[in-house]
Amino acid sequence: MRLRSLCMVAFITAVGLGASACGGGGSPTSPGGNDGTIAATIIIDATGNVTPKEVTVAAGSRVTFTNNHSAGHEMTSDPHPEHTLCPSLNSVGFLSPGQSKTSSNLNTPMTCTFHDHINDTNAALRGTIRVQ
Repeated sequence: MRLRSLCMVAFITAVGLGASACGGGGSPTSPGGNDGTIAATIIIDATGNVTPKEVTVAAGSRVTFTNNHSAGHEMTSDPHPEHTLCPSLNSVGFLSPGQSKTSSNLNTPMTCTFHDHINDTNAALRGTIRVQ
């Protein structure tokens, strides 16, 4: 009986440690994490233009998108329609007028380009995030 109790304690401990190791928090370099520093804010202004068009952020940080336009926008990674270049940007998704959302951690040093999925050919809604 004592051996069975010890085995149960060991099992519960192992499961608990495994669950905490796989939690959503993680470090700023964990894939898909949402705990990195917000390093830049990109605004869709009242005229429907992304500003600034280019930002540079540190690896592991995040970017906030704010929609100050009267229409909704769905900010996603290039290329259209796959959105595979910087999947961390896809967590922003649809922004209603007046809404802000933040990307997941941008962990890999690279150049990320983005667009509005709803209006993918509109150059005013395209931009670049350089992750260093």
